[in-house]
Amino acid sequence: MTATFKAQVSLCAVTGRWQLYVVLLGVPVSQWPEFDLNPGPEVPTVQARSRALDALGYVFTDGAEWRWAETCPLPDYPDAPVRLFATAEVREASE
Repeated sequence: MTATFKAQVSLCAVTGRWQLYVVLLGVPVSQWPEFDLNPGPEVPTVQARSRALDALGYVFTDGAEWRWAETCPLPDYPDAPVRLFATAEVREASE
């Protein structure tokens, strides 16, 4: 059976760049594969996200697509800005 992982895309609050990373359970976050995408508020294109996955050695699983969601770091404050992020199911390209 082929192992699957979650790839995520989010805007890094520290660098102001969009980052794509692959979540590896049981592995420290500092060791997750990651790729810096375009700077600024524009969401990276589907093609840019696919190139980043390819550069990291991952591909979409069959039928996978990006699913967008938002989270709020301050849920008790309804006027607080939200963070947009996307997830997709991926597998290693070599499998």
